Amino acid sequence: EVLLVESGGGLVQPGGSLRLSCAASGFAFGKFAMSWVRQAPGKGAEWVSSISTGLGETHYADSVRGRFTISRDNAKNAVYLQMDNLKPEDTAVYYCAAKYSPSSGSFDYWGQGTQVSVSS
Repeated sequence: EVLLVESGGGLVQPGGSLRLSCAASGFAFGKFAMSWVRQAPGKGAEWVSSISTGLGETHYADSVRGRFTISRDNAKNAVYLQMDNLKPEDTAVYYCAAKYSPSSGSFDYWGQGTQVSVSS
């Protein structure tokens, strides 16, 4: 059974930090690029960041570049998202997602999401 389980969400004040984790099982984690995607209330899904296999190239949405850092630990089958200087507009459910083929337009696996709320 494929599982992606996110954790680390919560309520934080503007300017604060959170670290999201995603634990993967049931598939060859090291062969999949991993991403974080978020969905704010009443809005569509927004891709946030991704990290490739191999050299671990990272990519970020303009809205989070310089504030968020994605990383992965293939030995632990885990991907992380360090979020610093959080803003109210970062409030969303954050999902981790796995993609095997870089050319694919869709993700192969999704987690259930973790809520991040940024408010004073």
